[in-house]
Amino acid sequence: MDQRRLILFLIFSFAVIMLWDGWQKHNRPAPAPTAAVAEQQAPGSFVPGAVPTPSASMAGAPAVPEARAAASNAPRVTVRTDVLVADVSAEGGSIVRLELAQHKSKTDVSRNFVLFDDGAEHLYAAQSGLIGDGLPSHKTVFALPAGEQVLKDGQDSLTLRLEAPEQNGVKVTKLMTFHRGSYLVDVAYEIANGGGAPLNAHAYFQMTRDGKPAESVEGFGVSVFTGPAFYSEAEKFQKVQFEEIDNGKAKFVKKANDGWVALVQHYFVSAWLPQDGVEREFFARKVGEGLYSSGLIMPVAAVAPGETGKVSTRLYAGPQEQDKLEGVAKGLDLVVDYGWLTVIAAPLFWVLSWFHKLTGNWGWAIILVTVLIKAAFFPLSAASYKSMAKMRVLGPRMQRLKELYGNDKVKLQQEMMEMYKREKINPLGGCLPILVQIPVFIALYWVLLGSVEMRHAPWLGWIQDLSSKDPYYILPIIMGATMLIQTKLNPTPPDPIQAKVMLAMPIVFTFMFLWFPSGLVLYWVVNNTLSIAQQWQITRMIEGGKSGAKPA
Repeated sequence: MDQRRLILFLIFSFAVIMLWDGWQKHNRPAPAPTAAVAEQQAPGSFVPGAVPTPSASMAGAPAVPEARAAASNAPRVTVRTDVLVADVSAEGGSIVRLELAQHKSKTDVSRNFVLFDDGAEHLYAAQSGLIGDGLPSHKTVFALPAGEQVLKDGQDSLTLRLEAPEQNGVKVTKLMTFHRGSYLVDVAYEIANGGGAPLNAHAYFQMTRDGKPAESVEGFGVSVFTGPAFYSEAEKFQKVQFEEIDNGKAKFVKKANDGWVALVQHYFVSAWLPQDGVEREFFARKVGEGLYSSGLIMPVAAVAPGETGKVSTRLYAGPQEQDKLEGVAKGLDLVVDYGWLTVIAAPLFWVLSWFHKLTGNWGWAIILVTVLIKAAFFPLSAASYKSMAKMRVLGPRMQRLKELYGNDKVKLQQEMMEMYKREKINPLGGCLPILVQIPVFIALYWVLLGSVEMRHAPWLGWIQDLSSKDPYYILPIIMGATMLIQTKLNPTPPDPIQAKVMLAMPIVFTFMFLWFPSGLVLYWVVNNTLSIAQQWQITRMIEGGKSGAKPA
């Protein structure tokens, strides 16, 4: 009896430690110098960083001249679609600010969420350019079209044309095509070679961002992973911490004929997505104090005199919507990273999504998933509750044994084991269901923490964001009450100290759950309620039959 209670306590403690340890590993703080960058940078300006250089092993890699710097407060043009509001700077044609019209700010739901930022909260931009003598980089000033560019009703796409100054007879036009209902932007360069020699060049596409974490997880004041990520068919998904770039220990695929580079943050991602079958070289580097660039370089097919060449890729900048990312690019759904519990979390989210389609509400979907999980574990739970109910009935007999052999611990344990054997009771029978549920609990925790679908998703009444804590702490208090009821239904430990520890567990868990996502607390409340109903019914049946009521 004592051993069973101790093991139950250790299992719960281990679950809490694992949860916190996983949180800490996943939420490493950004390097200390980063915080100073945004403070020094005024909104409306941007530190562009240096032009990347292809390695000598890339065929025909040209020498890169020193890029001239453009004015930091270059003119801009605003592009509006039904899902995006983008500010495109004349400096390089970079997207220096990007609002997502269908996602709201965490702190002010009346404002759009800002992904790319010019210094209000972060320094974060999508940049691109060409590498070659006289070719435009992300520091070159382009000519912008006049006035705001709006995707009109009936239009499926809108193309922004940016003209670079002609150099050595070479005229370059940057084209950016925005699409209705899409977070994809087609980015291309048209290169008209009016010179007398063939033109060999490379194109680069990069995200430049400060190392500050993205929006924090409410309640704990920390952030999930923020940083570059790379994917190739050979190396699969690779995350890189900003501090690994700082100390030169970043490990990722350097060259491939497929794959992409992304900048991942909580709920959102930006990624350059070249077509497969084209050689590319990936890079991640520090370009300023607390400022980093990650991207890729691709060769441009030689452009003969009098001919026009083109190089293009796609930019995704939007939410990590799991049902859509895989359709955008192979492996892009991996940016929603559940770690070692992906094997449980991924199908769990799929089931959640199915129930959401059925109910139209993520809260009810969580409740239905909880019922499904409980049904799947029903036989296991029933065996556990039968064991605990029998031990509850045996409580007086165990107390009698303790009175008889209290001074002889070895004899007491022997007599208890004999009694368990006669009554066919497994004293550790209650541990297995809890042990099995721990991975499910942690997997659901990461699903709720990492799924943008839960962000600002209401359930009912006061719960208007299942990804955030309960604003009035009602669900955690109900959860604590259900835990207390379960404790009362369990057999009382003969050890007074252990009994007090078990009574304290609901208080400890209530306090801990105050800051957990309300969707997770909802799962635990429903799970506990179903467990109470099942345990009460089994206990009533066992006690009604007076099982194990023979005298010691």
